[in-house]
Amino acid sequence: MRTPLATVHGFARTISRRGSLEEPESRYVEMIEAASDQLAELLEELSLAARIEDGRYEPALREADSLELARAAAEGLEPGLVSVEGSGAKVALDVPAVERALRALARCALRHGGLEHVDLRVDGADLSISPITPASAPVALGEDLRDLGAAVAVRVLHALGGSVELDGETLRVRLPTEGAGRAGGP
Repeated sequence: MRTPLATVHGFARTISRRGSLEEPESRYVEMIEAASDQLAELLEELSLAARIEDGRYEPALREADSLELARAAAEGLEPGLVSVEGSGAKVALDVPAVERALRALARCALRHGGLEHVDLRVDGADLSISPITPASAPVALGEDLRDLGAAVAVRVLHALGGSVELDGETLRVRLPTEGAGRAGGP
């Protein structure tokens, strides 16, 4: 699936760089590029979920600051949708996977909660996303599988030895700390 997708994305990018298209064709090519990026992300999520479920997830652990990780996750969304504040701590984890997980959980809260803004608060290895509405809670917890990103996010965090739980209108995410359980199933 990755090869045909790379072909579609590559040719769409080549066409858009030529700059010779007029409207609406140039907009269509932009849409093809964006959709192929989304498909690539979905394939990565499915691949990661399959490795976790099959016990083949071997995370490449790197040290990161939890506040910087939260900021990077928020930057992957449209500006103004997520406020990040707090104080970070050094954590050792699969940085790209956890960044995608935090982004997916924030996106889930926004999308399935019908919200225009969420807060991501960092307190060392503990992060909180709020508000979480009653409609978005089961989706953000990975129980209602209407959001692949959120479902994989919860599995990634559990596989790394972290946790995700609901506390009222707040989703509490505990990042894995040194020596926590690593990889394998949920």
